[in-house]
Amino acid sequence: MTRTATAVRGVRTSRVRAPRPARIPAHAVRTHAWFTPWLLVAPAVLFLLAFNLWPTANAFFLAFTNVRVLSGGELVGFANFERMLSDAQLATALVNSIVYMLVCVPFLLLVPLGLAVLVEKKLPGIAFFRTAFYTPVVASAVVVALIWGWLLDDRGIINSMALQLGFVTEAIPFLTDRWLVLFSAISLTIWKGLGYYMVIYLSALGGVPRELHEAAAVDGAGALRRFWSITIPGVRNTMLLVSVMITVSALRVFAELYILTDGTGGVGGADVSVVMLIQMYARGFSGNLGYASALSLLLFVITLGPLLLIARINRGRD
Repeated sequence: MTRTATAVRGVRTSRVRAPRPARIPAHAVRTHAWFTPWLLVAPAVLFLLAFNLWPTANAFFLAFTNVRVLSGGELVGFANFERMLSDAQLATALVNSIVYMLVCVPFLLLVPLGLAVLVEKKLPGIAFFRTAFYTPVVASAVVVALIWGWLLDDRGIINSMALQLGFVTEAIPFLTDRWLVLFSAISLTIWKGLGYYMVIYLSALGGVPRELHEAAAVDGAGALRRFWSITIPGVRNTMLLVSVMITVSALRVFAELYILTDGTGGVGGADVSVVMLIQMYARGFSGNLGYASALSLLLFVITLGPLLLIARINRGRD
């Protein structure tokens, strides 16, 4: 046997050498220009500038003016913010918005988690319940609010059944009492949001190792103990995300109250959310855009407070 050949039973065979890869001519290699990536992201950047950053900066500027829709304005300094201190309607709106947030956050933080744990199990017919819980999410908020209004009207189904069964002697003022209309809107928000946050929790539960539950069950831990010690720590980050989403949504509520109160905001127009108050001052040809912009900045600060608190809690636990 030599270096270039091998003998197998007297048969001389040559080594087979792999062919060299063909060279690509230098002129065939094309490189894109430096601005090509910028051209690809330009539509998204322009959309962000036109519909997010510019309106935000403009609202910040208008908050220090007395601009109206059809008339000009001038800089008034902190006059709009001083006006807030004596605005009784704003105080009512702040109370209602905070109550809305304080009621919605616990319900939409915990109830969807319980539903997700239940529908996660592989049982016959469980797909039907998953669909049923999620159906309100895909429905239009306006349509759902209209249906809710028909149900809660003085001559609606709920009052009619309550009167016929003798539970009450007169119609319950769901839509004409300040607090009842507020909690009616809260119940609508909770009912419509259960399925949405349930799906978020379902995706988070998929990341909790099954082995932990099995090991805890072998050690004698019950369902509640496993839920408290394994499930909740496993979805803690998702719970923080959901709490942020609920807080922002609750403080920015508009459609539910607007539809249930026929656009008045409540009894005598006094029962409003902060968003409805902004809308009231900004709409129409005589809208006070300066004061509405100042209210929007106030709403931003109010929304930022709970978010910073949640972030601080999360950082402290880490």
